[in-house]
Amino acid sequence: MTLTIFARFHAAPGCAEALAAAIREVTPQTRAEPGCLGIEAYRSIVDPQLFHIHSHFVDAAAFEIHVGLAHTATFIGKADTLIDELREVSRTQPLDGA
Repeated sequence: MTLTIFARFHAAPGCAEALAAAIREVTPQTRAEPGCLGIEAYRSIVDPQLFHIHSHFVDAAAFEIHVGLAHTATFIGKADTLIDELREVSRTQPLDGA
């Protein structure tokens, strides 16, 4: 069953553009992974410090591979220095089981 990830990052004051750049850098690398079905990044129009990443993976195993890749670790390490709230990552599946 596919796995959908919702990730939320709130940039610290003065760090929004650096966080946006880090997200822009990692998304095409993630999109190229064999287990990634798609990934999109969003910025809030209400709070420009708030970013969301929405991604789909073929299954939980593909996401675990993603988590262990160098570009993912580099992104998380960079992002964690740029945020002022705990990052939230939700692993989800459709309610209807599709």
